[in-house]
Amino acid sequence: MRILFFDTKNYDRASFDKQLEHYPGIEIDYLKTDLAPKTAPLAKGFDAVCAFVSSDVGAETMTALHEAGVRLVLMRCAGFNNVDLEKAAMYGIRVMRVPGYSPEAVAEHAMALALTANRRIHKAYVKVRENDFSLSGLMGFNFYQKTAGIVGTGKIGAAMARICRGFGMKVIAYDVYQNPDLDFAEYVSFDELLERSDLISLHCPLMDSTYHLINRDTIAKMKDGVVLVNTSRGGLVKTEDLIEGIRARKFFGVGLDVYEEETKNVFEDRSDEILEHSTTARLLSFPNVMITSHQGFFTQEALAAISRTTLDNAVAFEKGETNSNEVLKRES
Repeated sequence: MRILFFDTKNYDRASFDKQLEHYPGIEIDYLKTDLAPKTAPLAKGFDAVCAFVSSDVGAETMTALHEAGVRLVLMRCAGFNNVDLEKAAMYGIRVMRVPGYSPEAVAEHAMALALTANRRIHKAYVKVRENDFSLSGLMGFNFYQKTAGIVGTGKIGAAMARICRGFGMKVIAYDVYQNPDLDFAEYVSFDELLERSDLISLHCPLMDSTYHLINRDTIAKMKDGVVLVNTSRGGLVKTEDLIEGIRARKFFGVGLDVYEEETKNVFEDRSDEILEHSTTARLLSFPNVMITSHQGFFTQEALAAISRTTLDNAVAFEKGETNSNEVLKRES
């Protein structure tokens, strides 16, 4: 089976090559360019392509993949909102993903963002490098005995809930489906979570019902001085309203690993560019905002798990088997 990998970084190649010795029937070619309508024809002669959360796997790309003879799209990530499942179904192209790799990796990063935004670690680092050892602008607050609000209690949200509990926080949660393993968490309505939480961490998928879940109205219901963290999907937060809330001093701190404008930035070095009209630059202008580049998943353990699951998906496809990792078009 031949797979063409798009948007390959050195760490992707190293991780997959390490696992390939256990999959003798699979051959991989790597490309640095990302998957898009113009690059999809490069997949001619391959059985499958492998893409990432930032790839364009929309209708035009699906058509080009179909014309190239591709039968399988492997997403080496959990998210698939960038995939046109209707076109895939129409062309008989199967789509498989990695629904879970290391929930703890993302949850630990979420807490790192929360702590950094709270204790101004990013500012302290810069000050000390310049031999400024003053404490001005660095005061935070204890998470101990405060309330953590977890929005979405799947595997990652549950891992974050356990971390918060370990910090001595009271954990409240909101989810359509309650996680029976979180017997220490109190499930409440979304409005109540907004009103009571000192720390709000987002861990839900991006769907029509969650798009811009955090907006002007929901921000107004939050406590003054709340810390907001998003390691899930950028579209959960309406950026303009978030900026408005930051300017109004609603937030004590904000930690973002994902944001709406991230697509062109993710995993790319743009240090020599001037980012005109950049929402990212506006967010970074605030001293209480910490942004990272979609690195919540980026641990050795998570990359190994992503590689194994992606290759297992390819083997299952080749054998004509189905598994729970296949993404299907929702019936209307």
